[in-house]
Amino acid sequence: MSTEWPGHPTIRVLVADDQQLLRHSLAILIDGTPGLTVVGQAATGHDAVALTRERRPDVVLMDIRMPDGDGIEATRHITGDPGLRDTGVVVLSMFALDEYVSAALRAGARGFLLKDAHPDQLLDAIRRTHAGESLFAPSILTRLVTHYLD
Repeated sequence: MSTEWPGHPTIRVLVADDQQLLRHSLAILIDGTPGLTVVGQAATGHDAVALTRERRPDVVLMDIRMPDGDGIEATRHITGDPGLRDTGVVVLSMFALDEYVSAALRAGARGFLLKDAHPDQLLDAIRRTHAGESLFAPSILTRLVTHYLD
């Protein structure tokens, strides 16, 4: 568990990804960061929703492709639950496909990062999401803005 970040509450994070090595690595990164702590890990979409309801994290890092309910479906369940309205979801994916980004946004995700993001960008996304902001991978944001302006 992480230490306190002076002047700020500890941000509680749930990590949902079907790859055990990635889940464990993200948990080590997050727990080693002052002001952040991991309150649970899930390997399926179903488990992500159940653990979110049980543990009440501030932020969920959500993979898209998982067994037993994908990350988009799990995000929709979390953001659609009135008891979890303060929980922000950041989608993590290996794929920057427009249909994934669009589906994640429609499901209520506050951010979308690629799994090749720098660790500092991921930690920033957690903090910004907790603050009610959104954060997207730069390549995705560029496409969103270009599409919006067209």
